[in-house]
Amino acid sequence: MNALPDPGEITNALSSDSFRACAQLITAIERATPGLTPVLQVLYRGGRGNRIIGITGPPGAGKSSLVNQLITHIRRLGKTVAILAIDPSSPFSGGAVLGDRLRMMQHSADTGVFIRSMASRGQLGGLTKAVGDALIVLDAMPWDYIIVETVGVGQNELDIMQLADTVVLVQTPMSGDDVQAAKAGINEIGDIYVVNKCDHNEADRTVRFLQSMITLGLHLQPEKIWTQPVVKTQSVSGLGIEDLANHIDHFFSVMKPDTPDMRLRRRHRIAYQTKGILRDILERRFHDSNDQQIENSIDAILTRQSDPYALVSELLAAQG
Repeated sequence: MNALPDPGEITNALSSDSFRACAQLITAIERATPGLTPVLQVLYRGGRGNRIIGITGPPGAGKSSLVNQLITHIRRLGKTVAILAIDPSSPFSGGAVLGDRLRMMQHSADTGVFIRSMASRGQLGGLTKAVGDALIVLDAMPWDYIIVETVGVGQNELDIMQLADTVVLVQTPMSGDDVQAAKAGINEIGDIYVVNKCDHNEADRTVRFLQSMITLGLHLQPEKIWTQPVVKTQSVSGLGIEDLANHIDHFFSVMKPDTPDMRLRRRHRIAYQTKGILRDILERRFHDSNDQQIENSIDAILTRQSDPYALVSELLAAQG
């Protein structure tokens, strides 16, 4: 997409379920094509408020296989689903290593399923900068579900909770440090916990640890209206997938858009997106216009005649 069509044309194409328009616009977002802002503004204001489900967890937990089974279940119900699968980046091309999409190839010809892999491009947090804008595009289309699958994440990579309405945290049976289940970080962000590979002999023990953590959380926040369930699954065979899907639907029946908890989540999302847009604009502006000034100032900083803080103040003043 070299030149973007009129925002109205794009809106009409997306509302007509045009996969091509959707894919082209997400590509334009990844490439930071000029002229995107007016399009995204129109799409955002006409957004449908679709259900956004985040699937996250450590590498090797079986997230992609789990998403593949969820797609199958959703389609059996006659509902539609869009997937954003965040893959690791190639160190050579910067593009996505398409492991997730390959696992979902059986759905590639299904007109009720849209699957898009996006490269993490080295971003921490399990997502990529373009995900927020891509979700605006998908929200302009009449999906029953939108699923974002993060790249494998560690303990402090929590960006998904800022973009999804509900977070499904996939864990595997523990093989070592039991304390990991109680540490602050990723284990605190789940709305639904999944213990995948439940045929493992440590699965029940992992379930008990997660349930204990949830019980402790209820004592600390007794006003919560949603209590996180723990679901056992086997993503290869599909065991437990219907139970997981039912819990996802139940979450949205409890956490309706007008509940205080959901309103707060969406306020946080808007603040997060706004700050992200601001960071991107400032980064592009300074990257494009200040490289030479930074280069010219490095010698003075190396000899301690100046410092990085003074240079930043100069750059900001130059921007007005």
